[in-house]
Amino acid sequence: MAKTNSADKTEIFENLPIPKAVAVLCIPTIISSLVMVLYNLADTYFVGMLNDPVQNAAVTLAGPVLLAFNAVNNLFGVGSTSMMSRALGRKDYDTVHKSSAFGFYCALISGIVFSLACTIGKTPLLSLLGADSTTSEATAAYMLWTVSCGSVPAILNVVLAYMVRSEGASLHASIGTMSGCLLNIILDPILILPWGFDMGAEGAGLATFISNCVACAYFFVLLYVRRKTTCVCIRPDKFCLQGAIVLGICGVGIPAAIQNLLNVTGMTILNNFTSVFGEDAVAAMGITQKIYMVPMYISMGISQGIMPLISYNYASGNHRRMKSTIVFAGGISVGFITTAAISLFAGADSVVRFFMDNATVAGYGVQFMKGFCIGLPFLCMDFLAVGVFQALGYGKNALVFAIMRKIVLEIPALYLLNYLFPLYGLAYAQAVAEFVLAITAAVQLFLIFKRLGEKADFIEDV
Repeated sequence: MAKTNSADKTEIFENLPIPKAVAVLCIPTIISSLVMVLYNLADTYFVGMLNDPVQNAAVTLAGPVLLAFNAVNNLFGVGSTSMMSRALGRKDYDTVHKSSAFGFYCALISGIVFSLACTIGKTPLLSLLGADSTTSEATAAYMLWTVSCGSVPAILNVVLAYMVRSEGASLHASIGTMSGCLLNIILDPILILPWGFDMGAEGAGLATFISNCVACAYFFVLLYVRRKTTCVCIRPDKFCLQGAIVLGICGVGIPAAIQNLLNVTGMTILNNFTSVFGEDAVAAMGITQKIYMVPMYISMGISQGIMPLISYNYASGNHRRMKSTIVFAGGISVGFITTAAISLFAGADSVVRFFMDNATVAGYGVQFMKGFCIGLPFLCMDFLAVGVFQALGYGKNALVFAIMRKIVLEIPALYLLNYLFPLYGLAYAQAVAEFVLAITAAVQLFLIFKRLGEKADFIEDV
């Protein structure tokens, strides 16, 4: 395997002007980050066309389990990406190969275990998710394809995209993930609606499963075609349990995975509180959460897109370029997400009704949407700080943020606000958490800048 084909990649990491480098890396990454949301939005839209809150509630209730995939994605995707990019900055290609092989095979095994565990424990899992006698059958049918059959391709799809992106090939990462997304949008109406196979929520799950398999196939073909030039290696003989590699990947990946599991816990609590008010409220919460996730995942895509650039320049000692990247990306993220929040707040009724034109569902959804929008402008600072921590290998800092966000702030706020303002207070819990974290993130980034060099002119490259 060649060390790299990377005159172009080195150019991106070392010499390309910051705005152009950020655009090259972030635009495809944003598209990739949106894929899971677009899958869910497509499912929600076409299931919503049935005008059956039970079917829509099934997709919502299964959401935490699908979100839990990201715990594995973060553990072996984010962890491997950070390790690989830092090794590339040091020109240590053996570590790059071993890191990618370790991440791939651990993700594969984890996907199989995840699938078996959810299948064997289906009944208690449905109860934990908040499904009742009305919604459990549809939820189980949706999870049959997305979880029992679909865990492995869903996880490998994302992990392989992370690895391909770590060497600067963001475009290929996006093509792979978007190919599955577009196929899902095509298959959804065919499998869900009465004029097709009339499978309802189960059809949405089947479409997602097929689409993830296609996306995985793209990445396997890509790696085979580029086997002589790519630094991403999934050869079994490169898999090893070398201490430095395991600790390097897990040091970043485990805090990222814990952060995601805490997100799953928060979403499960939110859905359980909402389910008390009936399937209309659950359907409305699901729709507004998925709409809210679009700007959220764009902001996340920016923070993840700059990770290879930050890792590479941190490892190579070009701290001024690294700082320039963080400042520029932060400005872009804050500007975009604030505009998105104002737009969604003003057009909440029209946006919710686009997915399900039901007066009761829309009434709940508008109130939920306004609460979520208030927290959006603060969200990007949290994501930016966590992305920097992960890129630099500061796993403990990322873990502290995860604990603060969910355990210390958001989950207690869910209980308190639901008690003070039943149902409608739930949507404001995240805004409370994000406001505090935005301030903490700004302080942490300032301290990192200070540690790497006093008062550097970190906007000169922009």
